[in-house]
Order: sequence, then C-alpha cells, then structure tokens
Amino acid sequence: MDLFNRTGKMALGSRLRLLTAKVTEDATKIYELYNVENFSPKWFPVFFVLHEESNQTITEIAEQIGHSQPSVTKIIKEMLKAGLVEDNLKSSDKRRNIVGLTAEGKQIAEKMVTIQCADIDLAIDGIIEEATHNLWEALAEWEHLFEQKSLLSRVKEQKKARESKNVKIVDYNPKYQSAFKALNEEWISAYFKMEDADYKALDSPEEYILNKGGKILVALYNDEPLGVCALIKMEDPDYDFELAKMAVSPKAQGKNIGWLLGKAIINTAKEIGVSKIYLESNTILKPAINLYYKLGFQKVSGRATPYQRCNIQMELSLKN
Repeated sequence: MDLFNRTGKMALGSRLRLLTAKVTEDATKIYELYNVENFSPKWFPVFFVLHEESNQTITEIAEQIGHSQPSVTKIIKEMLKAGLVEDNLKSSDKRRNIVGLTAEGKQIAEKMVTIQCADIDLAIDGIIEEATHNLWEALAEWEHLFEQKSLLSRVKEQKKARESKNVKIVDYNPKYQSAFKALNEEWISAYFKMEDADYKALDSPEEYILNKGGKILVALYNDEPLGVCALIKMEDPDYDFELAKMAVSPKAQGKNIGWLLGKAIINTAKEIGVSKIYLESNTILKPAINLYYKLGFQKVSGRATPYQRCNIQMELSLKN
C-alpha cells in the first residue's frame, strides 16, 4: 500500500486491479469450497443471466452484463467446453444463435444461487458493517459518474484548465501582424482558399479593422502568439460588429485558447456598448461551430456574404 501512497490517485486503475485480483483469487477458492470444480469467476455474469432467463442470444447477454459480444462469445466457448452451456438451440429465427444452460449447468446454478450466493452476500454485508465506507454503494455511484463523464474527459478538463493558466489575452500590437496573418492563413488554406477580403484584413489590420473602431485580441501562450480574434465594425442596421478572423494554432489545441479568446472578445464588445455580434463560418469546422454555440451564438440565415466559403451565419445578442 505504500506504493499507492507515493503514486497518489493516478494509480487508481492499478489499485482496483489489485483489489480485483485478490477478490478473484478468493472467488476461485470459494467455488471449490462449494464443490464447484473448474469454474472460472469471469463466467459468473453470463452464468447468472442464463440462470435467470435461459435461451438467450450472445447480443442479449452482452447487453445485460455490459461486455462486448466478442468477450461474451469467448466466455460461451469456454463454458461449452466445460459442459455448462449449449448453443444452437431451437429458435424461430434460424439466424440467431441461442445459448442456454445444460442440465449440469442448471443444477450448479441452482445450488450456487440459493446457497453459495446467500453466504457470500452475508459475508460482504459483514465487511460493509466493519468498513467506514460502503464500497458497493460507492461503486454504483462511481459507475454512474463515469457514465456521465469519463475519467479521460475529466483529466482533459484539468489539463486544459492548468495549461490555460499560461494563456494571456492581450490587445493587438503591430509586432503581432505576421502572427495574425499566418494563423488565419494556416486554417483557411487547410480547408478553403484565401479570398480578397481575407488579404485586405490580414495584410492591413490597422486600416481595415482598428482604424474603423474594431478590436483585435491576441492569445499568448508562454509569450508566443498562438491565437487571434477580431471584432470588426459593421455598417449594418442589425449588427454593430462582426466576430471574425478567429484562429488558433494546431499546436495550441487543448489549451482552451479558443474559448478564452471568444469570452475576451465578447467582454470587449460589452465594454464598448455592442448590442449584437454577427459571425460567418462553415459547418465543416465542427470544433469552431461548437465553440460558437457554447459562447451563446445562434444560427441566422438570409444575409449576403463576401465569402464563398460561408454556409452558416450566427448572431449573439448582448442585451440584458
């Protein structure tokens, strides 16, 4: 146990496997205690399901015990060899391979469920009474939480939160012009082609964005410009500004830069009294579209656009 004290919670899987190994080792001996010879503990879920309702398909068994079909197929083959189950039973649908317990399997199951399982339940109840925490209830709770959000997703969130602390959002400076252009040119060229409107804004951001009342924000990760976003003034009766030229370097993915830039540009818009923001994009850019929805943008349609690549238009109302 000293190892787990040193490793901390990152060894959760290893600790659970060790506990599983101890329980499985005892389970094998428990089957022998009740004169159930050569019974593998891993068979029990399949065995129990077939005891409750015999004659089921591999798919039905897999769905009930939460295993893959190949895993259940392998277990069934082992149980066939042990003489506990039989397959290819009669079915109205000949394409379905029906599996059921043999006479020997039914006899063992009846004894196991009525006597052995009852003793095991009482033994585990005793452990629960001795323990400070109810492991059985905790397992159910943890399984539910993992169904809602996996451990991988949770670790990704923590990684993103940690790395995002090294992200700093700053106002545009002429020294960032090359990064502003390069970052946008990189993603546009990867999916589409550069258009005249792109070159105008990216080659001369002061003239086409800043001098007209717009804003440009730059995301620095460890002082390197890896993300940019612009708020461009519009001459439009419905919209004050357009959110445009948002780009994040591929090497900065997973660092929350897009979200931080989006929130910062929206806060900037609020500070200067913007009531509604407009943007254009393309649905092929799924991460970007998901980000815009997460930021609160909603789809609109029917507006003219200077970009050939645009197939979705969105807006965000900032009115209280």
